[in-house]
Amino acid sequence: MRKLSLLIVAIIATSLQTINTSNACTNFLITKGASRDGSCMITYSADSPSLYGELYHWPAKNWGAGTWLYVTEWDTGKKMGRIPQLANTYNVVGNMNQYQLSITETTFGGRSELSSQSGAIMDYGSLIYITLQRAQNAREAIVIMTQLVEEFGYASSGESFSLCDPNEVWIMEMIGKGEGEKGAVWVARMVPDGYVCAHANQARITTFPLDDATSIPSNKLDRIYNKNVTTVYSKDVISFAKQKGYFPIDGKNSEFSFSDTYNPLDFGGARACEIRVWSFFNAISDGMEQYWEYAKGTGIEHGEYGYATNRMPLWIEPNRKLDVTDVMDLMRDHLEGTELDMTKDVGAGPFGCPYRWRPMSYTVDSVEYVNERATATQQTGFTLVAQSRNWLPDEIGGILWFGVDDAASTVYFPMYTCSTRIPEPFFGGSINEFDEDKAFWVFSQLTNFAYTRYNIIHPEIRKAQRTKEMDYKQKVAFADANAKTLYEQDKSRCVEYLTEFSCNTGEQLVKEWKKLYGQLFAKYMDGATRTIVEGEPMPKVSYNAAPEWYYRAIIEDMGDKQRVKEVKP
Repeated sequence: MRKLSLLIVAIIATSLQTINTSNACTNFLITKGASRDGSCMITYSADSPSLYGELYHWPAKNWGAGTWLYVTEWDTGKKMGRIPQLANTYNVVGNMNQYQLSITETTFGGRSELSSQSGAIMDYGSLIYITLQRAQNAREAIVIMTQLVEEFGYASSGESFSLCDPNEVWIMEMIGKGEGEKGAVWVARMVPDGYVCAHANQARITTFPLDDATSIPSNKLDRIYNKNVTTVYSKDVISFAKQKGYFPIDGKNSEFSFSDTYNPLDFGGARACEIRVWSFFNAISDGMEQYWEYAKGTGIEHGEYGYATNRMPLWIEPNRKLDVTDVMDLMRDHLEGTELDMTKDVGAGPFGCPYRWRPMSYTVDSVEYVNERATATQQTGFTLVAQSRNWLPDEIGGILWFGVDDAASTVYFPMYTCSTRIPEPFFGGSINEFDEDKAFWVFSQLTNFAYTRYNIIHPEIRKAQRTKEMDYKQKVAFADANAKTLYEQDKSRCVEYLTEFSCNTGEQLVKEWKKLYGQLFAKYMDGATRTIVEGEPMPKVSYNAAPEWYYRAIIEDMGDKQRVKEVKP
């Protein structure tokens, strides 16, 4: 037990260090039976201080024989190698393709000795975007992704992937085999219809059914297209763990947990990662209070094999059907309503700013503390809700609701994934160079201004955000109807119509948000609030006092230095 305790302490220290430096993303997965309109949805918040928010596009293309695809690492731009290109590839807009297939991810890292593999070509980002150009549904995507890493090696640390098509939603978790090996070990599970799932930088698949009517090992991948199969796994996912000493040789295969073996849960994995899953589940279901101490990292219980015994379920049945706008708002959480509500503690300052600047952990008097990592964060490059609708043709059914920067302040605008081009403000640009015409900088500029007096400025952003997204829902219904009429006449006209609709919507949004920034800056600059009075040449100027606790903190720090004293004449 002493050895186990020391191991847990070491893992906690490593986890906190990793949280400070690595990408941190959030995915929610919603099956068609859990959504209000019967669509399947997955979300993505791509979070990193060095990630520039833009909308990617790969047009459908026919390639000549003998063509090579050169693979570039998504995170760094490093050239990885080349693989044979397919004869035909599909149209991809962001993280969704023309067949309504979407793939997103969160990085869990896992065992550090498995994170590098000399000669490997396929990093997790390339794996996503190459697969989107080649697969038509989630099951086919699983086959392609696992075959790519088996053939060309896996060049990333542990990843959780979300896969969504018009009918099914899957979660797949994968980690490389380390130096001297090739490929990865992995497990993929279909989320039961009517349920929701989530992951946020901590592996979540624990035990899973082994080879039976519902599950197959990777050497039987030809059976994956049988709809009764809901679990697929690499044939050596357990034997490799035994070989490496991660799981006892005599351990029961039925008790093997992927997450607890390859990404052992620790304080950081709960407090900075699982807590985001808890917050999502808690908002849409009952009974999550029992997992609160676990989610905080203060109540993790360990049992046989060192596994955590009080894990949250992998998926839950929500207490209501979720609309696409509900899902957008769930991505905007700051732990409101909990004891860790980021708008309430002293770290929020006098104006309730729910953000804590990095690093996440800090030390005072040799004691380490940690700031919260909520779903919405200032470090977001781009965020999305991918919506697949099986009652519509693929050309109409796939919508990528896309936004840049902080999910709490962004606007998700509708981008039909049949589109043959994307809005100019969402294409190109750089994290190193401010560009007033690019969406990422327009949204970042207003959001950062709001951080200065959050509870005063952000409500105005929220009002505009809500108005736009509700308006977009209505416009999408109108566009759907028009597109269906055009689709029956000429598919190419349908695609062009939806392309124009998407691009015009995105471009107009950026213009309006730039104007909103100007209005709010003029109203709230220099710590004042300026209200236009009709018929008066000058605005009415007022100031927002800080709460009493803030002034008391100043007095406690400064004593009588600022006290007003009477001076008798």
